[in-house]
Amino acid sequence: MTQPALSTVDDPAYWRELNPAQRAAVVAMDGAVLVLAGAGTGKTRVLTARLVHLLTTGKALPGQILAVTFTNKAAAEVRTRISDMLGRSVEGWFLGTFHSLAARLLRPHAELVGLKPSFTILDEDDQLRLIKQLCEAENIDDKKSPPRVILSVISRWKDRGLLPEDVRNETSQLANGKLTKLYAQYQERLRSLNACDFGDLLLHQLTILKNHPDVLAAMHNRFRYILVDEYQDTNVAQYLWLRLLAQGHHNICCVGDEDQSIYGWRGAEIGNILRFEEDFPGAQVIRLEQNYRSTGNILAAASHLIANNRMRLGKTLWTSAEPGEKVHVRTLWDGEEEARWVADEVEALQRAKIPLNEMAVMVRAGFQTRQFEERFITLGIPYRVLVGARFYERQEIRDALAYLRLLAAPGDDLAFERIINAPKRGIGPAALQQLYNFAREAQISLTEATARLVETDELKPKLRSTLRSLMESFVHWRELLQTMSHADVAQIVLDESGYTGMWQADKSPEAPGRLDNLKEFVSALAEFDTLPAFLEHVSLVLEATERSVGEQVSLMTLHGAKGLEFDIVFLPGWEEEIFPSRRALEENGGQGLEEERRLAYVGITRSKARAYISHVANRHLHGSWINALPSRFITELPDEHIEKRSTISSNTHSSSNMWQKEHIERIPTLWQQLQAGQRGQNRLPTRPKVTEIEGKSYEIKPIRAEGAVNVGDRIFHEKFGYGIVKRIDHDKLEINFEKAGLKKVMESFVKPAK
Repeated sequence: MTQPALSTVDDPAYWRELNPAQRAAVVAMDGAVLVLAGAGTGKTRVLTARLVHLLTTGKALPGQILAVTFTNKAAAEVRTRISDMLGRSVEGWFLGTFHSLAARLLRPHAELVGLKPSFTILDEDDQLRLIKQLCEAENIDDKKSPPRVILSVISRWKDRGLLPEDVRNETSQLANGKLTKLYAQYQERLRSLNACDFGDLLLHQLTILKNHPDVLAAMHNRFRYILVDEYQDTNVAQYLWLRLLAQGHHNICCVGDEDQSIYGWRGAEIGNILRFEEDFPGAQVIRLEQNYRSTGNILAAASHLIANNRMRLGKTLWTSAEPGEKVHVRTLWDGEEEARWVADEVEALQRAKIPLNEMAVMVRAGFQTRQFEERFITLGIPYRVLVGARFYERQEIRDALAYLRLLAAPGDDLAFERIINAPKRGIGPAALQQLYNFAREAQISLTEATARLVETDELKPKLRSTLRSLMESFVHWRELLQTMSHADVAQIVLDESGYTGMWQADKSPEAPGRLDNLKEFVSALAEFDTLPAFLEHVSLVLEATERSVGEQVSLMTLHGAKGLEFDIVFLPGWEEEIFPSRRALEENGGQGLEEERRLAYVGITRSKARAYISHVANRHLHGSWINALPSRFITELPDEHIEKRSTISSNTHSSSNMWQKEHIERIPTLWQQLQAGQRGQNRLPTRPKVTEIEGKSYEIKPIRAEGAVNVGDRIFHEKFGYGIVKRIDHDKLEINFEKAGLKKVMESFVKPAK
């Protein structure tokens, strides 16, 4: 590539640091430019160099440049770099996030949308309070239509640039079919308060720019150049806003990577970057493909994987660095062994003088962190959870723990206070104060005080009925502990208390993850002999994590890993249904699969020197054992850039090939068995037998011993009679009896039906 001319600037430092493609992106200042910046190709360097170049060549003054980032962290980094390069402060420049810039530009014109320039921006708590008030006025049951869910729907409309009058043919039964009415009322209430929420900042901007040509013209005159970071993550409202602003001079430069578009679940539209050339005819597209982060084998593996996506503009990353180690792919027996293996590798790497801060474990879903956290704590390996709380510190886990603490120790007032309104039971501050006062005077626990008060007329009838029902539930749950496992009782507590239902009704993006965490929580209980033993374990875990200081291994989800880099990256749990996520495929089909693949690409490219991918043959998932199939993404990795090993069989050759579909497909019955995997069985698999077929070794995993009861069998029970086995959990069976209905019984109490 011919090196671009430098115009009037005499070889400044920032110019010497750029490669030819980066320089081309910097000097292409006029007209629309799309910079496709692959992972680790120096995106931020180009963005800052371009802005400085606009200033040093006299193309623009600071106030004539609008530079938009997605996060405050990114904005702070750009500010620091530019300040260092220019040797002066950049305070007051139009450089910041979409929300901060939109708020700043909205204030001078706020009256055009019925607000005063002094408007306030409400936080989520205030937004929810407003929605709740509106629901009460419309006689909408906030249990069936939680305010948080209603607010989430309204926020999605705003992200798509839709005003209340733009929302038509809304058929949802949420809020008694009054969603659009609530949206209109919500907006009117915000105006009366001289307030707006975050979605309004851009929505009001769009309204003003569309309806007031003079304001739009003034914006065009002000901003001669627009720079946008992470363009692939823009939603519809952000996209429309940028298009309006760029209509003046058409000098818009968007930097992004369609292969790293992983936020579709929160409104990001990958189509925005894919159709850039259609939106801006004659636009230049400049590809940054030289990677400065990862080794050759890591890049080749990632590039080969992402090439399977159709929704991309295309680029191939390369590096002048050494090939380095191949990507390590490990097959392990189960999740416990996977956690042990990762922790052992971490200790070995630490002995090799690699700092813990340069190691990261990246999982697809938050619930997967638990086993790694517990193993790290057992071995005394310091760790931190990035982008989210540690497993036992998450809200839903704390709530579930409070229920179990109160189950085990009725005198635990702190646990009582936490669960009394989780889920909402309509127990207000006055009622709680009444309980506190009685407990203090009688010198008894809140639980005992409540149990006594519900037998009197001291409480209002509705409150008395609610609290009596809760107290009776705890008595019932404690009785169940005498005959059932504590893990089963925990699940019953979460279900019968309404806590599970609360999150099932919540339509926010976080709700499915919270439900998965609760399932993992119940699975964790099953690993301990008694409930007190589990609660003691959690207390020790929480105490240990609070003392962690100094260097730490990073533990995070893949969504939270974007923008980060580490020497060593572990990518566990690469199995079908986990990664790619079953939920993503069911909800979004082919597009969901491609976003999952982009997520895998992001994970691999976080690694600078060594990447480990692992999957297991058996996964204890949400209380059931399944024969896990390796992720399709593993089969999409190029053989020449990966190194496979298995801990299951001593025959390394056979184990490294045992999951290769091209070999197994030649044996239809075996492939069908592995593909079906006897999925849904709930027994811990025994160690596999190895059989030879066509000269190669394959593992056949019998789920249960011969003669044992299986799902679908018809059995007889002395008390309940005949029934069909529906589910198996170790030595407990869930059976649909012909007369008694669905019951849980011990396996030793049944026999095959004659």
